[in-house]
Amino acid sequence: MLGLCDAMNHLDALENESVYIFREAFNRLDKIAMLWSIGKDSNVMLWLARKAFFGHVPFPVLHVDTSYKIPEMIEFRDRMAKEWNLNLVVGQNRQALAAGMSPDQGRVNCCSALKTEGLKDLVAQGGYTGIFAGIRRDEEGTRAKERVFSPRNESAEWDFKDQPPEFWNQYKTDFAPGTHLRIHPLLAWTELDVWRYIQRENIPMVSLYYAKNGKRYRSLGCAPCTGSIDSQAANVAEIIAELESTNTSERAGRAQDKESEDAFERLRAQGYM
Repeated sequence: MLGLCDAMNHLDALENESVYIFREAFNRLDKIAMLWSIGKDSNVMLWLARKAFFGHVPFPVLHVDTSYKIPEMIEFRDRMAKEWNLNLVVGQNRQALAAGMSPDQGRVNCCSALKTEGLKDLVAQGGYTGIFAGIRRDEEGTRAKERVFSPRNESAEWDFKDQPPEFWNQYKTDFAPGTHLRIHPLLAWTELDVWRYIQRENIPMVSLYYAKNGKRYRSLGCAPCTGSIDSQAANVAEIIAELESTNTSERAGRAQDKESEDAFERLRAQGYM
């Protein structure tokens, strides 16, 4: 367990690195935007973006609405977008929804249609050359293969076998025409780092993370595919204490990860977040 001084220094170092990544991408790329899933990681990422640009987010904030989000998430999204004066752009794969796409047709198929294709449509409509995404290496094995500046091809597909080396904060930002970049300011953070930073900065969070009647959400996604966990952690300090002793994986409640052994890797290779 980190001492208070060590924890503060560690969080300062992570914050400084993330702010540097935001500013480097903003300086190097022509047209960028940020994904906002409304979860804890993307809320922290949004907070860091506001720090990097002195209280203002100078690029669009994208939300892919599958129509299956938990209502509290949408309420939080709309309230914070207004409070922080965000340029919120909401996209939805209406064609797939009109054709009846739902988790009943397979959760991986549903994620691919409603999230991956919905995101691709948003990127194409906005002409974005880079997208900030709030993923962390410790969250899931496939994400551990990522880079901070991660290239995708013209179809937004990710080749995890062909990633540029990144040493000592030296990032490759020049790629062939047609390359789309995902930028990951939180890649080096852990789940505990995120919650300790939320505590330090008093960052607003969706109430679903806090225990009610012995249940809370540890990871947020679409309602049919996201399960709650047994917990008495009703505030940030209690969540931190709980995480310091748990052996359960963060995404244990995400049903799409369990559909097949390589389900998540296939989704990410296709352009999933």
